[in-house]
Amino acid sequence: MENLSRNARAITAVIHLFIDTNAYLNFYHFSEDALEELNKLSVAIRSKEILLYIPMQVVDEFNRNRENKISDALSKFRNQPIPDQFPNITKTYDEYKEMRSHLEAVRKTRASLLEKIRIEIDARELAADRIIESVFTAGKSIKTDDDIVEEAVKRANRGNPPGKNGSLGDGINWLTLLNSVPKKTDLYLVTEDEDFVSKLDGNRLCEFLRREWISEKESNVYLYRKLTDFFRDKYPEIKLASELEKQLAIDALVTSPNFKSTHAAIKDLTKHSDFTDTELNEIVQAMVSNKQISMIFEDEDVKTFSEQILRGREGVIDPVLYQEFSTIYSYINPDDIPF
Repeated sequence: MENLSRNARAITAVIHLFIDTNAYLNFYHFSEDALEELNKLSVAIRSKEILLYIPMQVVDEFNRNRENKISDALSKFRNQPIPDQFPNITKTYDEYKEMRSHLEAVRKTRASLLEKIRIEIDARELAADRIIESVFTAGKSIKTDDDIVEEAVKRANRGNPPGKNGSLGDGINWLTLLNSVPKKTDLYLVTEDEDFVSKLDGNRLCEFLRREWISEKESNVYLYRKLTDFFRDKYPEIKLASELEKQLAIDALVTSPNFKSTHAAIKDLTKHSDFTDTELNEIVQAMVSNKQISMIFEDEDVKTFSEQILRGREGVIDPVLYQEFSTIYSYINPDDIPF
């Protein structure tokens, strides 16, 4: 029988990820990264798909620079010109009056928007605030000890990257990662900081840092300039956080190693109802081939879930797969077999 799942997934290794402070701060400014990228990150961390390293140096840098970043963004937004002068030749047209009316509405709306934003800034209740706080809470927090700072000073004095003009922050973060990431574990690094980037290839880590990492960790570092680039590479078909959450729940069911994890995966999957035909076939395939699911087919949650997802969609399941499924899950009506 043909396996209709997207692929026969092995249990993949956890992705070890570091995001530089500037990437978080960009969510308060004009940036190609949308807040949905942070939502996807939060989902992946909670699902233990990603282990995010958060040195306290990053948290301190974020808190120091948040106000400045917001202030600069609002200043640019506030000062964007709204036309208030029109040549005389336009004033005899109906469109002129319409434009004047719309522009006045824009001025009032912008003022109202800025006031709402000001209130949420003070309360740290901006959408970016809430999501970043959840990411920081879910990630692996790492204290900055005196030994790291001392080593960063020595590193800066020797002129070794990352870092410039006597700044220690990048060096502290790099040394923290060298001390924290397990040996033989690849690291995925998101930063726009040129101190990390190769002068020959803007998509690679600089040669000094790359060689240092390989020497000490016996693994690789993969560089991304934006969080969007990371998700585009690792999850190319996922556009929304809800889609990622659904896919990770399907993966958890497919690879479930015991009854407990099966029940947990079923619980997560019941939050979704918009399964594609491919996803539905993948779920049914898992329920047939994974004994950690089929051996508890009479448990109430498994029974309810299997009945709900198939109701009215029996025809999209591969006929051979559906026949095998209905044989195991005997409460499924065999008259619904789509052939």
